[in-house]
Amino acid sequence: MGVQENHMVTEAVTPVDLPGSSADREAVEYPNLRGKRVGMVVFSCYPYDPRPRRIIGAMLDAGMTIDLVCEGDEKAPEQETLGGLTITRAPISHWRGGKLSYAYQYAAFILYSAYILAKRTFKKRYDLVYVHNMPDVLVMSGLFPKLVGAKVILDQHDPMPELMRTIYNLDEHSMSVRIICWLEKWSLARANLVLTVNKACERLFSERGCPIEKIGVVMNSPDEKIFSYREARPSLSSSKSGDPNKHFVVMYHGSLVERNGLDLAVEALARVRETIPNVELRVFGRSTPYLEQVLQRAKELGIEKHVRYLGSRQLEDLVPEIDACDVGVIPNQRNAFTDINTPTRIFEYLASGKPAIAPRTPGILDYFDAQSLFFFEAGDVAELATRIVDVYSDSSRAFEVAQRGQKMYVAHAWQQEKQTLLKLVSGLLQ
Repeated sequence: MGVQENHMVTEAVTPVDLPGSSADREAVEYPNLRGKRVGMVVFSCYPYDPRPRRIIGAMLDAGMTIDLVCEGDEKAPEQETLGGLTITRAPISHWRGGKLSYAYQYAAFILYSAYILAKRTFKKRYDLVYVHNMPDVLVMSGLFPKLVGAKVILDQHDPMPELMRTIYNLDEHSMSVRIICWLEKWSLARANLVLTVNKACERLFSERGCPIEKIGVVMNSPDEKIFSYREARPSLSSSKSGDPNKHFVVMYHGSLVERNGLDLAVEALARVRETIPNVELRVFGRSTPYLEQVLQRAKELGIEKHVRYLGSRQLEDLVPEIDACDVGVIPNQRNAFTDINTPTRIFEYLASGKPAIAPRTPGILDYFDAQSLFFFEAGDVAELATRIVDVYSDSSRAFEVAQRGQKMYVAHAWQQEKQTLLKLVSGLLQ
């Protein structure tokens, strides 16, 4: 939730959960959206990026039709129609690389998507163009439709200056960051409505000159069809349950990159091993060179048997893994990006009634307090270790904290955020 990189896991797509299957309520509440034509652009593969998929589902439920231009996928057809959704997959792939390779990919996709939307505008005008960053300047795809009457929404999944600073270790005053900031400001000015993922980003874009009344927040809530609400239950450690073979399970799932701090979790595990002899860290996500470094560090610390890497999982398959853990951990390093991040993973743990340990950063403190999460100072291994011991030592308090945290999950479940989205879109198109 909030500023969110995609998990290195995917949501499985089956015929029963394709978008647009339960439109009655939205069609009644937002009648002005029915029949509206939307051009949508996202530089990721549909349907594997959760936020665009949920946005599309909400709009289809409201009776809108969507032309989606997205990244190519060798496993899917170049053209596809699913009910009110027409998908065009660009012959352009997205790969990790240096700044120049990203610039090339972005430029090629912008030109392609701008051409497709302009060509279709000549046949039938769009009412709305909905653009997902990254990059911010993908908003250029909507300039011609806007010229002939379409409204433009720019959905800022991630603030690019903070993300680029973190990935490439750039100074905020460097030329690259200043250029990215200028492009962001230019892009925000081109949109009629800017959507973003949490309060921290809303403040950030406002401070950079975007009028606050032009910004709306639609959080990256987990899908209730997958992460359904289950009441928190007290758990017993091995010493209290009488089962010496029962592990105390700490769980991490998500992108295995340095900024997300898995190395801190391993260092903390080494510190708590004597207090919690049966502690086990279970790690889920797509393998990366960074993961190999972390596993090597676990060997050096003599805790390789306490750290289990279990590979990537689809979101549905993560649910039983969360049910089997004692606590979820978000061990972020402190940096410009994680400071404003509100990880969806917190809500995924809370949906299952599990306590979560998270960094004390603005993007999280906007929504949670010390009564609803176990906090540590971002990057502080010693305090992270202390919080793990706290959850182990006092299961009653862990249960109470999880219960209070679940109230925030309920308040920001996707059905609530979906209504916020449709209300904003309806207001824009009236």
